[in-house]
Amino acid sequence: MTAAEFQQISHTIPLQPGIYKYYNEAGELIYVGKAKSLRKRVSSYFVKNHDNYKTKKLVETIHHVEFTIVSSEQDAFLLENSLIKQFQPRYNINLKDDKTYPYIVIKHEPFPRVFLTRNVIKDGSEYLGPFTSVGRVRELLEVIRYNIPLRTCTLNLSQQNINKGKYKVCLEYHLGNCKGPCEGLQTEEDYREGLQLVKNVLRGNLGPVLQMFRNQMQEHAMNMEFEKAEIMRKKIESLHAYQAKSTIVNTRVGNVDVFSIISEGNHAYVNYLRVLNGTIADTKTVTLEKKLEEDDTEVLTYAVGYLRDAFQSLAREIIVPLELEYPEEEVTVTVPKAGDKKKLLELSEKNVNYFREELYKKKILHLEGKSDMERKKVLYQLQADLELQELPLHIECFDNSNFQGSYPVSACVVFKDGVASKKDYRHFNIKTVEGINDFASMKEVVYRRYNRLLAEGQPLPQLVIIDGGKGQLGSAMESIRELNLVGSMTVIGLAKNEEEIFFPGDKESIKLPYDSESLKLIRRVRDEVHRFGITFHRQKRSKGTFKNELETIKGIGENTATQLLKTFRSVSKIKLLSEEDLIKEIGTAKAKLVYQHFHPAQEE
Repeated sequence: MTAAEFQQISHTIPLQPGIYKYYNEAGELIYVGKAKSLRKRVSSYFVKNHDNYKTKKLVETIHHVEFTIVSSEQDAFLLENSLIKQFQPRYNINLKDDKTYPYIVIKHEPFPRVFLTRNVIKDGSEYLGPFTSVGRVRELLEVIRYNIPLRTCTLNLSQQNINKGKYKVCLEYHLGNCKGPCEGLQTEEDYREGLQLVKNVLRGNLGPVLQMFRNQMQEHAMNMEFEKAEIMRKKIESLHAYQAKSTIVNTRVGNVDVFSIISEGNHAYVNYLRVLNGTIADTKTVTLEKKLEEDDTEVLTYAVGYLRDAFQSLAREIIVPLELEYPEEEVTVTVPKAGDKKKLLELSEKNVNYFREELYKKKILHLEGKSDMERKKVLYQLQADLELQELPLHIECFDNSNFQGSYPVSACVVFKDGVASKKDYRHFNIKTVEGINDFASMKEVVYRRYNRLLAEGQPLPQLVIIDGGKGQLGSAMESIRELNLVGSMTVIGLAKNEEEIFFPGDKESIKLPYDSESLKLIRRVRDEVHRFGITFHRQKRSKGTFKNELETIKGIGENTATQLLKTFRSVSKIKLLSEEDLIKEIGTAKAKLVYQHFHPAQEE
């Protein structure tokens, strides 16, 4: 659909909130989005010039648009999440999570059994969960079985069968693990009281259970039933031991959901902590693949909706590291600055960092853990797939990095014999380029890198990967030509999202099979240059090496500058804001300072 074709139908799109669906010519759903105003949001795709390759590709692919009007933003949010989960359109964020989670079921039957299951059946049973870990479920069931006598047999304990005396108590009764409902030795009312204790344990609410056990212990002691009192004391000890193993923040925190996020290139990692009565009951970390260079706010909002739905959370408060427009009116979004909630957020951040590091370690083992022969086999395959003249024993990869559209740096990683050669890694501060210009930055660092290798008489790589596609590849080739290195090594471009490979001068790209060893190696090199570049960037920011223009304004500190950049993404966008926009974000006094700095002619 062209912009002209869209203009002919734009007036038919409603202004109300809802969701819009883009289809390609084959009728395949390729993107789902939500909007406060459907017409304004959909129009933005066709009237703007998009810098992002993937967004351009999406717009070119759209054949027709469908939409659904809903009554509120909350409904739009829920419907969007549901459709993405159901159809997984190719241009939407992809949350890589195909696991079936375990539940604890209280079976719909006389004297209900309590056990682990992965199958939710609509048979009237009560399902508690889901839980992220089978180990966690088994631990809970062990605590329950030790403390709360319930039957584990599969007998049909109908009142008719019990009255007929069809069953006899088993060993579990004699061990004290069951009260013998099969022989009518336990009433259904007493059994239901036990089930209520089970529900309290599963919800992390151990107070009522402990109090009941204490009362029973005292009652047995007063009646001189010391053996029974001792059993109650041991149960109290076991529950205290279980509680001590759980991470307790503060019972006053209550029930909250905690989320944190790390973004790296085309992927993001989100950790979820489920907190019940101030105790961490569950944790889950997921990987999300970005399709249209979505920012952290968009990715986290989607992940929060997905995970809260997947784990059926009823928490009325969400703790997150950045401001979100979460559409559920009854849910409070908190960005904590200090206290117990801040500690919870920091704990979530530790979990997501650990997850990311473990993934990185696994990637390192792609070829590092293989024999010389196995590594050579992959390199020969790469040579054949890319039709290289030489075996790529020496590979280098370049990438640019910036923060909120400011402070450009570049990185180069080196792989020799298929494995990372970290002593040869290099990072670059951009020297000759003003502002953010990925093409000019790439030209500069490629020139500096190979001019230096030539001057020092160092060997050149057989393969150079430019992360960024055609534009950056063309810029890199300008430097290669200036250094008279054309033909001395193969230079390719790697499109950031599609993993398409471009050769200089070629109109068409090539795509290697997704699971091929060649592409796995290229991904490994690409991910490593992202990691190295981002790490270098963070180090420079933490050392205060970067000082943006906002911080040069008298009366504006680092925190205010960072707040503005997180909200508006770049200094250039902040320059265009009205004073009213700035007041909404940072208050009257600071807004005046910022506005007058960028508009000196308008000072009173």
